Amino acid sequence: METCSLCQEQAKKTHRGKPHDDLIKVDESRIFTGNRAQGYEEQDYKCLICNSKFTQSTGKNDLAWTLWQG
Repeated sequence: METCSLCQEQAKKTHRGKPHDDLIKVDESRIFTGNRAQGYEEQDYKCLICNSKFTQSTGKNDLAWTLWQG
């Protein structure tokens, strides 16, 4: 199945971008701790429309929204 238009736009969002209404959380969030409180968090999502899978990361060196499967 192809990636829906909502997920195509989601992949372009920044760190402040919220998940679209048809993205649901999958599993628990992962919290990574680093030196001097520079930790970050990752959360996986799945689209109810096209089954695309995303990871949202708050890490400054990561993409905000990574599309893994479309």
